This record gives sequence, C-alpha cells and structure tokens, in this order.
Amino acid sequence: MSEEKKHIEQLSKKDIEQQIIDTLKTVYDPEIPVDIYEMGLIYEIQIDDDLNVVIQMTLTSPSCPVAESLPEEVRQKVESLWSVKSAKVELTWEPAWDKDMMSEEAKLELGFL
Repeated sequence: MSEEKKHIEQLSKKDIEQQIIDTLKTVYDPEIPVDIYEMGLIYEIQIDDDLNVVIQMTLTSPSCPVAESLPEEVRQKVESLWSVKSAKVELTWEPAWDKDMMSEEAKLELGFL
C-alpha cells in the first residue's frame, strides 16, 4: 500500500471536508471581495466512500457574469486536492441566494452589519 493511500485512509470525511472548505475559501466572485464559502454560495458538500466529491452551489443571480467559469474553478480546485479522487459541481437556484446566507464575517466585510 502506498504512503499516500495510507495517509488518505487515516483522514476522516470530516478532515477531507475541512480541506475542501479551506480550498473553497480561496475562490472569489471577481465582483465581490468575499470568498464563495463565506458568501453562502456553497449549499452542500458530499463525499462518498471512494473520495468522489459533489458540491452543490448557487450564484448570487442566474445572470452572474461568472456563471460558466466559477463552478469550473471550484471543480478544478477541489479536484486538485490530494485527498479527493474526483469532483463534480452541481449548480442550483433553489433556494435562491440572498444576503442572509452570508456569514457574519462576509456581512461585516460588505458593510451589512
């Protein structure tokens, strides 16, 4: 068994989810100075037993100028993690995003508090 495989087996799904969240916090909508995780754009992170990841996310609006590129950036960054076998991003509009989904940190950064 390879060292990498042993190391992965020692990680829990919770550890992998935290790695994914840390990675998502490096992705920004170019028009908003807050990362997509703190913005509340990530609805769900699913990790199966084979370390395939499905991320359900939304955008601030269906006409968002990065509607094509942002989900692909998320997929590529998450898939590049050594602890992830594959990544898929599903875009959803339900429930519709609103500013109440932002973290307190994001609201403070954007002047909503």
